[in-house]
Amino acid sequence: MALFGLFSKEKKETLDKGLEKTKDSFFSKLGRAVVGKSTVDEEVLDEVENVLISSDVGVETTVKIIRRIEERVARDKYMGTDELDRILREEIAALLSDNNTSDVPDDFDLPPHKKPYVIMVVGVNGVGKTTTIGKLAAQFHKRGKKVVLGAGDTFRAAAVDQLKLWGDRVGVPVISHGMNTDPSAVAFDAVKKATDMNADVVIIDTAGRLHTKVNLMNELTKIKRVMQKVTPDAPHEVLLVLDGSTGQNAFIQATEFTKATEVTALAITKLDGTAKGGVVIGISDQFKIPVKYIGVGEKIEDLQTFNKMEFVDSFFKK
Repeated sequence: MALFGLFSKEKKETLDKGLEKTKDSFFSKLGRAVVGKSTVDEEVLDEVENVLISSDVGVETTVKIIRRIEERVARDKYMGTDELDRILREEIAALLSDNNTSDVPDDFDLPPHKKPYVIMVVGVNGVGKTTTIGKLAAQFHKRGKKVVLGAGDTFRAAAVDQLKLWGDRVGVPVISHGMNTDPSAVAFDAVKKATDMNADVVIIDTAGRLHTKVNLMNELTKIKRVMQKVTPDAPHEVLLVLDGSTGQNAFIQATEFTKATEVTALAITKLDGTAKGGVVIGISDQFKIPVKYIGVGEKIEDLQTFNKMEFVDSFFKK
């Protein structure tokens, strides 16, 4: 049974299917960890700790979850291994509720008082950044929003061409100066175009090269500064796209980008093709940045707004 009625049946089925590999891997490991055991003792907790870490939940978050279970064991005096699934589910849900990962109450909603709403998208090459932008544009457009895209990843020809294809596919304008041009000039023109046409949202792609941190910081700072000539409080959101299938590497990327710029939201992609979905739990806990979107399939509608309770429900669904 779903924990929130906000999800459509189709979306829930997609989420369940998208997390299948993660769930199957997790429960097979958990099953092996408790085989022959009847009570949750220190040995079982050690095994559970290994299961969580190997599921890419991350060391720090795993320690928090184990500590929570230890407190419950101490309080309840006796706890059977048959209760472990339920307890893990409850403690992971509680952990996600404690941190800054809030549910998005309305799918792909935009603040009405910020128009155009400026989203700057960051992330390394290969994480699905441009595809995520295209899917976001499609989702906003489908809801009657006027969208403008800015092809600011000017160091990679494929990124510019790919964004143009998405613009044609969705039916939204793409501002592009081509390859090897100044990304901040693209961002300026995109925000200006969005303002002139009274658009609801403008989404700016940025370079996905693995810069040094100083270069990355300088480039993103320049893009922000130039956009602010048109919209003083731009960007309203800095969305970091991470590839969920890379597991611990996603943690490293999140660390680098949060040092280089003020990341305000996360999109975690490619969860359907991996058993590393536990990374969503660890990243949302450790970075205290809202996970706003998750990618659980190839289709446009498979980019979903992240609902933590539905995520946990699907993760533990038998």
